[in-house]
Amino acid sequence: MAAIVLVAWAPKATAERVEVALSEPLFETNWLETGATPEDEPELSGLTSLESGLDEAASLDAAVDGQPSPQPVLSLGESAPEGGTEVATEAAPAAVAVSLGALETSEANTSTSALDLGQVSSVTEFSDVLPTDWAFQALSNLVERYGCLEGYPNQTFRGTQALSRYEFAAGLSACLDVVASLLGTEQVSAEDFEALQSLQAEFAVELDELASQVDALEAAADELEATQFATQTKLRGVVFSHLGGGFSNGSIQAEGVNVFAVGPDRTLVRTIDEEPSLTFGNLAWINMDTSFTGEDRLNLQMVFGNGTAPANFYASAGLFNTFGTPFTFQSGGLNPNDLAIRELSYTFPVGDRITLDIGPRINWYRYFDNNRYTFLITGANSFNSSGGTQVNAVDRGAGAIAVWDVTDWLDLRVGFLAENTEFLPFNTAADTTKGLFGGTNTLTAQVGIQPFDSFNLRLLYTRSNLEARGGLIGGAVSEPIYGFADDGPGGAAVGGLANSPADTFLINFDWTPTSWLGLFGRYSYGSTHLRQAGTGNKLGDLEAQSFQIGVAFPDLFKEGSLATVSYLVPFDVTGGGDFLASGLGDGGTQQEIEVSYRYPLTRNIAIVPSFYWIMNANNFSSNPDIYLLNLQTQLFF
Repeated sequence: MAAIVLVAWAPKATAERVEVALSEPLFETNWLETGATPEDEPELSGLTSLESGLDEAASLDAAVDGQPSPQPVLSLGESAPEGGTEVATEAAPAAVAVSLGALETSEANTSTSALDLGQVSSVTEFSDVLPTDWAFQALSNLVERYGCLEGYPNQTFRGTQALSRYEFAAGLSACLDVVASLLGTEQVSAEDFEALQSLQAEFAVELDELASQVDALEAAADELEATQFATQTKLRGVVFSHLGGGFSNGSIQAEGVNVFAVGPDRTLVRTIDEEPSLTFGNLAWINMDTSFTGEDRLNLQMVFGNGTAPANFYASAGLFNTFGTPFTFQSGGLNPNDLAIRELSYTFPVGDRITLDIGPRINWYRYFDNNRYTFLITGANSFNSSGGTQVNAVDRGAGAIAVWDVTDWLDLRVGFLAENTEFLPFNTAADTTKGLFGGTNTLTAQVGIQPFDSFNLRLLYTRSNLEARGGLIGGAVSEPIYGFADDGPGGAAVGGLANSPADTFLINFDWTPTSWLGLFGRYSYGSTHLRQAGTGNKLGDLEAQSFQIGVAFPDLFKEGSLATVSYLVPFDVTGGGDFLASGLGDGGTQQEIEVSYRYPLTRNIAIVPSFYWIMNANNFSSNPDIYLLNLQTQLFF
C-alpha cells in the first residue's frame, strides 16, 4: 500500500549562503516547527515505520476451505486482542444446540454483510425465536444459563442460517470455554457437563485442525508485521511572502554597469541617487520525500517564486542577493515564477553510523555550516548572516556527501559536488566538455563537535575549483570571491583568467548558556589562486576574511519565538585587491547590523520582521548608511 502525506526546505536566486537541513526524524519530526535547527534533525534515524495492515476481511474460514466467512453469532465470552486471529471471535452465524442430532439446517441466509453482535440476557429478546420453535429450550439454556450466545443488533438470531462443521466446532469451543470457567459452581449440572464432554470428543479432530490453522495464521501475521514496509511519499511545503523597502542617507556608489556585469571598463563606478520602490514577493518550496525501506530517502524538492529584495538596487556587480536580503526573498529559479527542481538525491545508511547522499542535485547547505541561531527559517535570515559568505561556490551540485557519526559528540562530514544549481543558465556538471571535474566544483570536509548539549563547534575546509567565464571569476558561483576578479589592470587584453583553485577555512559555533540567551558566530578566511588564461601561470592570490558575531533570545515574549541581533563583515579584502574588477570599492570595509524576530502566530503561520543597517556598502567608505526593512510571513502545510 502506498501513502501520500502532506513538506519543505530551501533556495536562492544567485548568491545563496545557507540552507535548510530539514532536518527531524524524516517522517516523524516536523523540521518546520518553531526552533528547529539543522542540528536537531538526524539525517536518517527515526524514519516512520508503516503499519503492516493485514487484511481484516481474510477470515479463518477462507484460509481453511476457500469460502466466504459467515457472520458470527457465538461469543467466546472475552474478545481477542486487537488485530488478532482468535477463531472464537469469528464464530459461526447460526445456533448451536447440545447434540449433533438436534442440528437442522435450511436454506442459508444470503446476507454476508458485516454486522456487530448484540449481547442478550434472555432468549425472549430474539424477535425471530418463538417458544414453539423446536430449539427454543436449547437456546434458552445457552443464553440464560451460560451467557455464550449473541444475536444481531436488530434483536434477531437467524436460526435457519446454515453452518459448516468447522463453524460449529468454533462455536462449540466458545461455549466450552465459558462452561470451563463455570466448573465447580452450581450453574453447570452433571448432565450438561457429560453432554458437553461427548461433543468435545466427537469434534476433537476438527478442533485440533482448527487450532493448527490458527497457529499458522498467527505465525504468518507476525512475520508480516515484522517485515512489511510500504513505499511512502510525504508531501510538505512552505510559502514565504515578503514586503520590503529601504532608503539611504544620500547617493550610493556601486561598481559595474549593473548588479550582474562589470562592463568593458573595470574601473566603472555608477552612482545611485534614487531609492528603491516598496516591493512584494513570494517563494514556495515543495518537498516530496519517498522512503522505500523505512531507513532511506529519495529527496525531491521543487521551487518557484518571484521575489527581488530592494537591497539589490544598491549592490555592486557580483553582489546580487547578498547584504540586507532575506534568504527567501528570491525567485528560486532562473526566471521569476519558473518551476524548478531544486534538490534531487538519494540518502541511505551504510551500517549504524554512516549515511550517504548521492545524486545529481544535492543541497550542500543541508550538511555543512549549519548554526542553531542562523537557521534561515527561525534565526538571522539574510544571505550574508545565514551562512559563511566565502565558504562554498556550489550551492547544489552533482556528487556525494558522507556523514559519519563517530560518537554521540563528534561527527565527520565529507562531500564532493560539481556545479548543478537551479538558478543558473549553465551547469558544468552536465556539460560534456567539463563534467564533474572540469568546471566549478568543491571538496568539503567538516568536523562537528558537541561536548555538551548547549554548545556546538564546527571546523570546515573547502577546496574549490572556480570556472572562469569571459576571463572573469565571480558572481554567485565563485566564493570565496565576493564580486568579480580578473587578471589585473590591463590584463584582459591577453585573455583574462583561467579556471583557478581556492581554499577556504571556517569556524562556526553556537552556545546556549541559559534557556533565554544564545550566542553564535563565524569566522572564515579564503584565498583564491588566480591563474592566467592561455598560459595557466599563477598571477597571485586574492585573499579575504569575513566574520559574524551575534546574540539570540529564544522564546522572547512567546514560546517558540526567536530574536537575534548580529554584527557582521561579509568580505574584507586582505590581499590581492588589484585583481578585483568589482568588490573592492574604495578600500573600505562593509559592515552590517541585522535584527530579526520570528513570532509564531500558530503552529503553521509565523511572521518575521527584520531590520538591516548597512555601513560602507559595497566596500566604499564614502557611501552613506543604508537602512532596509522587511516583513516576512511563513505559511507551512
